Amino acid sequence: MTSVCRPPKIVAITIVSGRHDHLARQLDGVRAATTPPAEHIIVAMDDAAVHDIAAPYPSTRVVDVEGAGKHLPLAQARNLGAQTAIDAGAEQLIFLDVDCVPGPALFRWYGAAADRTGGERLLYCGPVTYLPPQADLSDLEALTNPHAARPNPAAGDIVRDDEMTLFWSLSFALTVANWQLIGGFETTYEGYGGEDTDFAMSAAANDFRIAWVGGAHAYHQYHPVSSPPVEHLDDILRNARIFHARWGWWPMQGWLDAFRDQGLIAFDAGSDDWITRHP
Repeated sequence: MTSVCRPPKIVAITIVSGRHDHLARQLDGVRAATTPPAEHIIVAMDDAAVHDIAAPYPSTRVVDVEGAGKHLPLAQARNLGAQTAIDAGAEQLIFLDVDCVPGPALFRWYGAAADRTGGERLLYCGPVTYLPPQADLSDLEALTNPHAARPNPAAGDIVRDDEMTLFWSLSFALTVANWQLIGGFETTYEGYGGEDTDFAMSAAANDFRIAWVGGAHAYHQYHPVSSPPVEHLDDILRNARIFHARWGWWPMQGWLDAFRDQGLIAFDAGSDDWITRHP
């Protein structure tokens, strides 16, 4: 009897708190995909409105993380999304931040990469275009202008990379077997910053590499940001300390230096720690 090659069951995962317009446009993008995922798991962090937003979209399921409070449980939410997908029979997980609209072929190329290299220890990352305000999403291809700090291989090409600090969590994928090998995101992180770099370091400690996947384009929707993100200073500082204790070096160095330059924090060499100066 001739066996039939069956594609892996792909499940997309998005975590969300607010950003409802962004979520709706992402859902439109998932629905328009040439090869959509088998299911789209949305993890709502203390955000009951997400259920109504997602209701009209097929193959979409919302699960809730309660008690998020002041510090959003980003790591916990991603882990819940992954476990929900695995319980539903997923073989490949594709994570998209709520700000990101998938290109029409994103799921196709992530899936093809896993099909070709699924036995390797790889984190798949695709090119990301940062969109201007009021971008017309009706022709994503015309807007494609990937961030220059990451590789942008030709569609279908895979470029392996040992520079794990280039990993970004706004668009990435991996097989379920590799997710379980890494062990998911470290849940001692809460709020903004650090948990994604920690995930990459956990992957590196297990001999993973990044695989840049050509054609798996995502489009980051515009929203105002502060630089550095002063409103997240406390989260960033707390998470940086957790990271330093785990890995022996300071992450988010650019932000920490910027906070220092603004007089908000100072580095104390004696304690090997950052000291808060703001009220």
